[in-house]
Amino acid sequence: MREWQVGLGECLQDVIDCSPAGTVLRLAPGEYRQKLVIRTPKVTICGAGAGQTRIVFADHARMLDDVSRPVGTFRSFTVAVTAPGVTLSDLSIENDAGDPVRNGQQVALSVYGDAFSAERCALVSTQDTLFLGPLPPDLLIRYRDLLPEALCRDASLSSRFTDCRIDGSVDFIFGGGDALFSDCEIRSVADGRQVGYVAAPSHRRKQTEGFRFENCRFTHGEGVAPESIFLARPWRDYGLATFTGCTYGGHIAPAGFDQWGTTDRDRTARFYESPAVFSRVPWVNRPFAE
Repeated sequence: MREWQVGLGECLQDVIDCSPAGTVLRLAPGEYRQKLVIRTPKVTICGAGAGQTRIVFADHARMLDDVSRPVGTFRSFTVAVTAPGVTLSDLSIENDAGDPVRNGQQVALSVYGDAFSAERCALVSTQDTLFLGPLPPDLLIRYRDLLPEALCRDASLSSRFTDCRIDGSVDFIFGGGDALFSDCEIRSVADGRQVGYVAAPSHRRKQTEGFRFENCRFTHGEGVAPESIFLARPWRDYGLATFTGCTYGGHIAPAGFDQWGTTDRDRTARFYESPAVFSRVPWVNRPFAE
């Protein structure tokens, strides 16, 4: 296994692109204000700690690209992982575009590679912090001519997040990938709006894993109102999320879950919580008929 020490002044994109599969990259402390696509399989990128090694950028959905098209949600990422077997540890990935009411979505991390792992990382943004591919089928068609091929891959993808902190305000863990969040802090932040949502799953009907939150702590920052945050709402029919052994702050709405406005996605959403909470909406923990 090859290990490289990476200094603060280096171009991370060049270093990653030149690294053979299986390389371990150790990043020095500091802020790397760079936008990255990780294309090298099985690369491991380690920082000196989530508070010390920070990868930061500020793209957002409403800014224009070089041909005057809106960047949109799925090109606003700070880091996108498109290769399989990538591991990140002990670092922070941040999108600091700010004010999502004005700027729209601002993704910190997008995962389009299978068998992804993050350990002791912080993912920081407001709206749409963490995207777990693939895109829903309708968006694969809509964005075919806008997004690079690597971001339009229609594949079964899995991720694992262990002892991480994920900050956001609206739909800040979203997408159709299977993902396990183990012993993570899921932290809601204020963005000027009166309501927020943690997870927005878009899983296919055939998927049986979805988003799994195990022994996670749902916390909040300053300015988040009591009972103003929902744990999940289905971005598409059959969205799947399970919450097991989690603890919740007073910012979580008693109903727990939203059906996505006036839609009837409560009929197909697959949301489960253990132990059960009596005040939740009646369609949680409902047996799903295939």
